[in-house]
Amino acid sequence: MEVHPDGGSPLLPSSSRQISAGDVTMDLTMCGLLVDRTEELARLYREHGSWNQVKQVWFDEWRSNRSTRGSAQKIFRVLTSRLQNPPGSLPAPSELPDVLDACATTRDKAQVVYLYLVADDPLVRYVVEAYSRYLTEDVTNSLDFSNSTLTEVLDRLEYEDGSSFDYADSTTVRWCEGFRSVMREIGVLEDQQAVTGSSPSTGDVPLLVAMGYSYEEGGDDWLECPIGLCYLFQAGSRWEEQFDRVGATDDWEFVELHGSLELRPVDGTYDWVGGGD
Repeated sequence: MEVHPDGGSPLLPSSSRQISAGDVTMDLTMCGLLVDRTEELARLYREHGSWNQVKQVWFDEWRSNRSTRGSAQKIFRVLTSRLQNPPGSLPAPSELPDVLDACATTRDKAQVVYLYLVADDPLVRYVVEAYSRYLTEDVTNSLDFSNSTLTEVLDRLEYEDGSSFDYADSTTVRWCEGFRSVMREIGVLEDQQAVTGSSPSTGDVPLLVAMGYSYEEGGDDWLECPIGLCYLFQAGSRWEEQFDRVGATDDWEFVELHGSLELRPVDGTYDWVGGGD
């Protein structure tokens, strides 16, 4: 069975449904996830401690490579938007290099960087929420990311001022292509030709980040809808397995409170970063 999202959701938050038209960009038409470039910017920031210095180094490098300044500016703007002001529920930009160093595979890195994209881009978040809610109960569903279905989801978007999603068809198609490229990098889609996908496997590091994000964002009832797992398209039927994986690490623990088991970090949510775990 293929999933064609219809917009209903009893579980996921509805914040992305109240977004300003002015906040929406079509950045996926200009660049996708760009994991290597994101990692490079994070390392430069940790080295220099200033985004102004990072910008200078970045453009010096692009000039030496004879790349166009316009292209460099667009990519720098998009990627720094994701990194400059991430929510406190994700590792700080200065910690990101250590997080990525701990990743076992390129896909693991992509899944970590992807969470910064979702947190930053309200349009991506809106579409991700529309899809991921359908895996909260059934692991067998496949997700339809064809242009037609993605466009149907986008067409349902209503901005907080009452206006609707309104871009040229060619721009929307390029955005859909960019969205699918991200889905390929995080393992939801298998190859260039695929338009249907399913829940990807997650390595230890992206799982820890997704759980930390869920814990920090979700309040007291975060286990009922771990938002980081939802954004990574983890089926609800596998949440308990993921909780057990994290609870078996040295960084998280199950604690009995009021007759029930609660899962929480042993210390700070991201104290494991840089610790070699």
